Amino acid sequence: MEISDKVKYWLELAEYDLETAKVMLDGGRYLYVGFMCHQAIEKMLKGYCVSLLMEDPPFTHNLTILAKKSGIFASLSDQHRDTIDLLEPLNVEARYPTVKDKLLKVLTEERCLAILDRTEGLFAWIKAEL
Repeated sequence: MEISDKVKYWLELAEYDLETAKVMLDGGRYLYVGFMCHQAIEKMLKGYCVSLLMEDPPFTHNLTILAKKSGIFASLSDQHRDTIDLLEPLNVEARYPTVKDKLLKVLTEERCLAILDRTEGLFAWIKAEL
């Protein structure tokens, strides 16, 4: 597969995940809004890694590692770094029952709207950098 095809692959997956986050928000499935936002940014960063490094991205879900490996981390604004910090625990923690209950208490519709808004901002910025 050509590099451009690999980048397109990651971008399409990321866009799908971002749209899924919106569907989860509309359906009141707040736990999965954060999870899908994390997935969208993870895949955008993997696409950026491919475009810059011309190789497959690392096998990790850690957004900070992906941002650093891709070289984009130094260019992130403080707000975008804060968004990565916000999303980071929503990937793994959403999968475990003990943490799931705690997350459900804080992931209100209002909170999820804010998470989605910040994710969309970071998503658009990374896409513009591609």
